[in-house]
Amino acid sequence: MAKRMTTSAGNPIADNQNSLSAGARGPLLMQDYQLIEKLAHQNRERIPERVVHAKGWGAFGTFTVTHDITQYTRASIFAEVGKQTDMVCRFSTVAGELGAADAERDVRGFALKFYTDEGNWDLVGNNTPVFFVRDPYKFPDFIHTQKRHPRSNLRSPTAMWDFWSLSPESLHQVTILMSDRGIPTTPMHMNGYGSHTYSFWNDKGERFWIKFHFKTQQGHKHLTNAESEQVIGQTRESYQESLYGAIEQGTFPKWTLHVQIMPEEEATKTSYNPFDLTKVWPHGEYPLHEVGVLELNRNAENYFAEIENAAYSPSNVVPGISFSPDKMLQARVFSYADAHRYRLGTHYEALPVNRPKSEVNHYHKDGAMRFFDNFHSNPDAYYEPNTMNGPQEDAAVAEPPLRIDGDADRYNHREGNDDYTQPGNLFRMFDQGQRERLFGNIAAAMDGVPEEIIQRQLVHFYKADPAYGEGVAKAVGVALPKTVTANT
Repeated sequence: MAKRMTTSAGNPIADNQNSLSAGARGPLLMQDYQLIEKLAHQNRERIPERVVHAKGWGAFGTFTVTHDITQYTRASIFAEVGKQTDMVCRFSTVAGELGAADAERDVRGFALKFYTDEGNWDLVGNNTPVFFVRDPYKFPDFIHTQKRHPRSNLRSPTAMWDFWSLSPESLHQVTILMSDRGIPTTPMHMNGYGSHTYSFWNDKGERFWIKFHFKTQQGHKHLTNAESEQVIGQTRESYQESLYGAIEQGTFPKWTLHVQIMPEEEATKTSYNPFDLTKVWPHGEYPLHEVGVLELNRNAENYFAEIENAAYSPSNVVPGISFSPDKMLQARVFSYADAHRYRLGTHYEALPVNRPKSEVNHYHKDGAMRFFDNFHSNPDAYYEPNTMNGPQEDAAVAEPPLRIDGDADRYNHREGNDDYTQPGNLFRMFDQGQRERLFGNIAAAMDGVPEEIIQRQLVHFYKADPAYGEGVAKAVGVALPKTVTANT
């Protein structure tokens, strides 16, 4: 037997088909609170979409440890081989709005929330190991170039290439984005990376710098521009259909977690800045260590409640995992959590999908939607320190100090940085077919961009590798600047 329909206050509803009216030809009555409630709730069904990573697809799963790394970290999630931890994952595009097509050329977000027994650990990365900028001061400007022009309300290739051509540190990420890997066929056929440099610390108080790599077990599959256009012409929801459908059919996607490990003191000895988000750590210097397997095996019961409300932030770390001097990471530690407070509300981490499975005790008070214990279980312990048996700090989980050198000043992120060697190395790994597709993808993305901006960008390509600059120049039909060789 069906349950009885009620208002949000639990009052039974006798008629959900007809409004209260003063006769067939008379006006509606304001006393029809059921109609008003229904319309008012509809007006509020949408919450602000994410400014970045608005379009996303997600699922639940498990992480299982397969290799012992306890010599590097005391994090309980890695405590023993075979240990399994529940988690929720959200993939996304970066630039597109909530209604954008899934199969567009864009970086993909790769966000993971692990419900560990010492609180939630969020790893919020991308499907690329680097990013476009290394100084967070430039991040809002970069995102503006990915969004709509204030006058035309259209995406602006001119803005994108103008910014990139004036920001040579973006070249590494641009090369990846315009390569074959720029449009994965599905979320299952791409890697995920923590991207930033994080740190592990162990029970001895030793710190290690870390890079996280999630390697797809499904293999890499990617679309060309032409194939992407065909997919989008048939469906704008290709990623959602693929991920949801695979899990419903019992074909659970998996990724293998590896970490690169750098002893703390070696950070000052590398030829590159290991905390620079535009750089990778060469695998020959810091090889991959296998850690475990991530499996997605359950779809959300309600997409809005469990995926749209899922809130990830790098600020969520657990004992044994911490931050680094990576400047982009340090800014994200603030900005992500702050975005969720705005988008979802003050107590967003009390929502079911965000709520830790471990015990939560804090002194945050009141605020909108305080729907859980607000000090009524122990009303005298609403401040700290107290003698009222309130929650107390635990020095046993204090991490070792972060060794930081240098004076406080504006960070000159250009000075002393080599923005060309690593993109050049990546380009030289491509075979001729991959290079030709790279040239074509860049030429297509530069359609309508002023020649002055194109020539400025060609200089960056040429500095990375002469064949790179020459190939793009030919594909786009613009001559290399005559001074390009003198500037290299």
